[in-house]
Amino acid sequence: MHWIYLCLAILFEVAGTLSMKMSEGFSKLLPSILLVVFYICSLSFLTLSLKQIEISVAYAIWSGLGIMIITLIGYMFFAEQINGLKIVSILLIIAGVVLLNLSGSAHAKEQPKTYQSGN
Repeated sequence: MHWIYLCLAILFEVAGTLSMKMSEGFSKLLPSILLVVFYICSLSFLTLSLKQIEISVAYAIWSGLGIMIITLIGYMFFAEQINGLKIVSILLIIAGVVLLNLSGSAHAKEQPKTYQSGN
């Protein structure tokens, strides 16, 4: 379930970023309201995913996939340019996310997560 929460966090983050673009600097009311709602949802689902996914892995996936999806949407719908450097950068993000995920999953199986509040 925690991976579903992370996927929902990514989708809401992308929706929030698109609303940010469409709000034109908070000059349009509906996209501005949606921006806030979508980011609240995104951060809520990201927080839920952190119950089981290591923060370094979850945050890398959340931000990395968000960047990739926004880059593709920007290219397809907003006529933004994609050049070789952007493609290489996105591939490096993917490689980093995969490596973080591989390193984090082995450690997560060894030890259960426990947190203590500081006194």
